[in-house]
Amino acid sequence: MTGSPATSPSRNASMRSSSYFQSSFGVLFFFCALGIWWPFFQRWLTSLGLSGMQIGTVYSLNSLIALIMVLAYGVIQDKLGMKRTLILVVSTIAALIGPFVQFIYAPLITHNLILGTVIGSLVLCAGYISAISLVEAVTERYSRHFGFEYGQSRAWGSLGYAIAVLLAGITFNINPFINFWIASLFGVAMLLVYAVWYTPEQRAERSQESLSDSLPKAPSLREMARVLLMPSLWSMIIFVMLTCTFYTVFDQQFFPSFYTSLFPQESVGNTAYGILNSAHVFAESIMMGTVPVLMRRIGVRKAMLLGACVLCFRITLCALFTDPVIVSAARMLYAIDYPLLALSIFRYFTLHFNPRISATLYMVGFQISAQIGQVIAATPLGIAHDVIGDRATFFIIAGVIVAAIAYGFFVIKRDDQQVDGEPLITVQG
Repeated sequence: MTGSPATSPSRNASMRSSSYFQSSFGVLFFFCALGIWWPFFQRWLTSLGLSGMQIGTVYSLNSLIALIMVLAYGVIQDKLGMKRTLILVVSTIAALIGPFVQFIYAPLITHNLILGTVIGSLVLCAGYISAISLVEAVTERYSRHFGFEYGQSRAWGSLGYAIAVLLAGITFNINPFINFWIASLFGVAMLLVYAVWYTPEQRAERSQESLSDSLPKAPSLREMARVLLMPSLWSMIIFVMLTCTFYTVFDQQFFPSFYTSLFPQESVGNTAYGILNSAHVFAESIMMGTVPVLMRRIGVRKAMLLGACVLCFRITLCALFTDPVIVSAARMLYAIDYPLLALSIFRYFTLHFNPRISATLYMVGFQISAQIGQVIAATPLGIAHDVIGDRATFFIIAGVIVAAIAYGFFVIKRDDQQVDGEPLITVQG
């Protein structure tokens, strides 16, 4: 950006505040739309009569299509820079999920699993699953450009998710399709935020985008391909596949049914699950704002490994105990491990790689690698779950994460090693 002369500190603070709130409301409404149906997606598939293996197939195909879309989203957004063209398309799709699920997806998937899953994945991934990384990448880019803290803006998403999940547990017991229609309403709100809300500094940025000689050039496909061939990136991808893949499979594919089975009645379990999800995501929203402060004290590498350790402990507790109170307490640890992993991985890429391709790096290094892992792991783990049950499957997942921690200890770079991006300013004491 070309700065105007004699810009006062109060003016800068006002600019940061207005862009912060615009970005935060966009994140808020997106995660409200996601949270109203996604935590109960596995329960919804079960209510349609799908087996564990069939649900694993749904998740595998979702992941396969999602990883292609995530890569495309990353490349396109890095070429678009600060423009909102892609996120407006995503918002439109998100707003249409209610009628799509009610009239197309549900009837189709119960009569033709593969065809229904493929068509469903195209829509669900385009509007939601692949869009998670896009919304986060756009918000992170805005935070660096307009000078606000990404973690604090992302915390609004966790807050919205928590509010939506609290409502979702109630509406799901009434009629699961209500959840998808409410998601459409939140999608409309998200679309309005990104379509009409431009702060003064964002409008100024739009007018300057035509002056290509005064702005950094968008990264070329050759630059992106060169980075994708770096061994250091693939070392990180392996770590992500061994951690994020398995916590995603655990949290989405197994935990909902496992948790509701701990209660005498399914409706009671659904309500309790909604309340628990809401509670842990409220806590997550607080952690999203505090983890950046923690990272400046202990560093990105240590924060990442700490998150993996908490994750392993959480899953092990679920493997060892069937008491609802203990399992609920274990679930609350998600509010710690997810922010530690997600924010530290994002910061790792902007620390050790070129920030101009941060969207591509985040989507390839985090989202795509996790999706590939889900394609590989979801169906086999679903079969294993049908054969050996919850606890044995959870021990397998925990064992993989132990291996990931050992691997990460040796391959994750120190914060002062190969700093090709934005250095981390640490706080001592």
